[in-house]
Amino acid sequence: MNEKEMKRYSDYEIDILIDDLTEAAIEAIERAAVEAARAAVLASVEREATLLQEKAAAIREASRWRNEAETAKKDMKKSCVMTMVIGLLGGIAIGIGGTCFIGGRY
Repeated sequence: MNEKEMKRYSDYEIDILIDDLTEAAIEAIERAAVEAARAAVLASVEREATLLQEKAAAIREASRWRNEAETAKKDMKKSCVMTMVIGLLGGIAIGIGGTCFIGGRY
């Protein structure tokens, strides 16, 4: 058979060729479906990981603010106690000094 001649296929050969092509197409579609499902799962996992990272960052930030608030609260209590002690000592000093001054001992 040379290049100018055309090969004739029987109906049986054409049916076999169609069956082979159909089988190959079905396998390719199944592989593509598996890859698409895998890609969808990976995208979902990445989204979840991103959300978890954002939540973790928000929790860390909230924890930092809570620690700062607790520290400020403790500092305020210390300041109140120091102010009361200074006020008490100042009142005692003024009372003693005033008594001495008014009593004429000064």
